[in-house]
Formats: sequence, structure tokens, C-alpha cells
Amino acid sequence: MALFQSIFPFNRELVNEYPLMDETQLNNALVSAESGYEKWKRLSYKERSTVLKNAASILRNNRNQYAQLITREMGKIFAEAEGEVEKCAWVCEYYAENAASFLQDELLDAGYYKSFVTYQPIGAVLAIMPWNFPFWQVFRYAAPTLMAGNVTLLKHAPNVCGCSLAIADIFKQAGAPDGVFQSLIIDTDAVERIIASNIVQAVTLTGSERAGRSVASLAGKHIKKSLLELGGSDALIVLPDADIKKAATVALQSRLLNAGQSCIGSKRFIVLKEAMNDFMHYLHEGILRYKQGNPFEAGITTGPMARPDLAANLSEQLNASLKAGAHLDFGGQVDGCNFTPAILLNVHPGMPAFDEETFGPLAAVITANDEQEAISLANQSQYGLGGSVWTSDIGKAIAIAKQVTTGAVFINSLVKSDPRLPFGGVKKSGYGRELGRHGILEFVNAKTIAAEL
Repeated sequence: MALFQSIFPFNRELVNEYPLMDETQLNNALVSAESGYEKWKRLSYKERSTVLKNAASILRNNRNQYAQLITREMGKIFAEAEGEVEKCAWVCEYYAENAASFLQDELLDAGYYKSFVTYQPIGAVLAIMPWNFPFWQVFRYAAPTLMAGNVTLLKHAPNVCGCSLAIADIFKQAGAPDGVFQSLIIDTDAVERIIASNIVQAVTLTGSERAGRSVASLAGKHIKKSLLELGGSDALIVLPDADIKKAATVALQSRLLNAGQSCIGSKRFIVLKEAMNDFMHYLHEGILRYKQGNPFEAGITTGPMARPDLAANLSEQLNASLKAGAHLDFGGQVDGCNFTPAILLNVHPGMPAFDEETFGPLAAVITANDEQEAISLANQSQYGLGGSVWTSDIGKAIAIAKQVTTGAVFINSLVKSDPRLPFGGVKKSGYGRELGRHGILEFVNAKTIAAEL
């Protein structure tokens, strides 16, 4: 029997094993999604919102239990896991409270007696989600998808099956009818069959560029809507008039959060030369305060990476960058899943640390001679997810932000996903938007109705 294994990254201890669904179980799931959709789409926003608010309460009442599961399966420090659970409750409440207004009929003046756009659900949405935020990535798409009247099938990453099943149980406890939210323990070879199903009308994927290419191709083949949230190599631009200490502190926070395994974590620190000495001083001061170890232990501020192959890949990117002329300023040692947070200096285009997504605790520091060079360096990337600008001149920061080719730019702030703000990228970071009003509009039928007397 084929099994997925859940393994605690810190010491490689086996947590659990999960058998893959067979053909009959998968067929039953698709049938259940179809019948669940027929019930769910007919419920009022108020009735759906009750389920979402119940889910938020379940998350908060069992925060410790779910946080332990997250940490055990993918290794983030326990405090971060607790924060992830709380954020999931927030997004449930946000869409429970706002979906009706986001999707209210939109009147249009087009010369008819009456003309308007009405927003209606489309069916089942297949979600292919990653392991790095195993609860948040799911609730981020599920809350708007369900409030819009759709149902969903979740294919989660193999190493977080426990989280996947726990989330399905949350929605069941919250009162969602059968078939509304289902966790599928399946391998990638079953994905096309699901996308091809008549009940499935869209697919959303958060993952690698390679996975994005495959899923987008399958969605196109079967004429289904797709949304992709892929990699990132976010630039953090620091100008000389910035609060340099704060910029360096947040840069490290962004880079080391979740052991650096965040698509919107700042990966390239682009610092104007006049600010470099101060920035490096505070960067060194800050990184020495981080303590790596068992993510369940108090006082630990960064944990292991999720799998040993991920740490090995990051080490290869570091070594290839060194061979190309970069300088290792700090860290970079590897022991299984544990990768010592590292700082690379003298990083330039053409090095993996500049050109590729470094999905782990590795920061690339890059010198820019002036603002225009900083903008050029930020844009010299195949990715375009997020970024930040640090300066005391907000007008200048906004002008720079408009020139940076990304889906989001935060000024003097940590880049983060927020239920109230649309989230997504451009270039090879993907397409489509999650969160905010834009997020709930991705998987609805914007139907035009025009009437004459």
C-alpha cells in the first residue's frame, strides 16, 4: 500500500503514515463534491457565514493542538504555528463578515431598463497547497471560495497530511454539509483526473514554478480557470535616510520567519552604498540574537527546514554563489534539516543567490550606487511577488514602489499577507489574486443580466 509519511524535521522522527486514496474513494469524493455543491450554493450568505464563524471559534479554542500538529509536521517554531492558527481564524471571520457586500449585485448604466452584474458560484475548486504554511495557505483560499458558494477539494503536500485531515475535520465540526470541504490524500498522478471532472471548474495552486507550469497546462487543456501563486525573490531596498536599525531588524525577521521558507520573505537586501556600513552593523547585531534549535523549546527563535533535501538544495545554491564570487559572511552550516542562518555578501546577477528563489534562511546582500540602480536590481528577477522600500520620504518611496515590478510593495514594513489586501504576483511568481475583495472574485461567474420592458 502506498503511504505518505509525516516526519518531525528537527530529529527526523516519524510522526504518522497516511495511506493514499484508492480509485473508489476518489470517485466517491467527486460525487460528494457534486452533491455538496448543490446544497451549499443554495444557502444564504448568512448561513455560510455561520459555518465560517464556527470554524474560527474551533481554531481558537484548539489553537494549541493545531499549532503542535503544524510544528510536528513541518518544523516551524511553536509560537509561529500559534500565530498561523490565529490568522486562519481571522480570515474566516473577515470573509464571513464581508462576502455579502463584496458579491452584491453591481448595477450598470448601459441604456437598458435594468442592467447589472451578479456574482455566482461556479462549482468545485481543486486546491494544491504547499507545506510551508500548512493551515494558512488552505484557509487563505478556502474562506473566500466557500463564502462565494463553491465547494473545494484539497490536495495538500505529502508531508502535512495530518494538517490536511485536521482542516477537513474543522469544517465538518463547523457544520459544513458533506462534500463542501474534502481532503484528498492523493499523489500528483491523480490531479489531471480531478481537474477533468465536470464538477471541478477551477484550480488554485501555491507552489513551485515547475508545479505551476504543470497545473496551468492541465487547466488549459481542460478549459478550467487557474490561479497560481509561485516563487518569489523579494527585494528589500534600503535608502540612506531610512531607519537603518529597523530596516535591518525587519529584514532579518522577514528572511528567518518560518526558517526562511516563505515566498514573500525578503531574499535580496539591496542597500545603497551610503547605508551599507550601518545596515551590516545592525544585521550582524541582529542575527547573533537568533537561537536555532528544537522548535518546541522556549527561547528558540528559528527552527529547522522542513526536509533534508530542501536544506541540501539551499546549500548547493550557497556554494554555487560562492564559486561565482560571493562572500560568506555568516552561517551556512548544514546538519540534516538544520541550516544555520546565513548572510552572503558581494552578490551579483548571475549567481543563484540573486537569480533563483532561495527558500530557506539565506540572505543575499547587494550594493546599489543610487536609487535607479536599486530599482533596476530589484526588477532584474524572473519573479515579481512582493518587495519593500525603506526611507523616511514616503513620497519618494511610493514613486519607487510604482517602478518595482511586483504584485505588492510595502513601505517601511514587513511584507505579509493580510485578509484585507489582495495578494499575488506577476512574471514567474504567477497570476491571479487571493485575499481582499479581489480574492473572492477569482472563482465566481460575473454574470451580466440586461432587461428591457
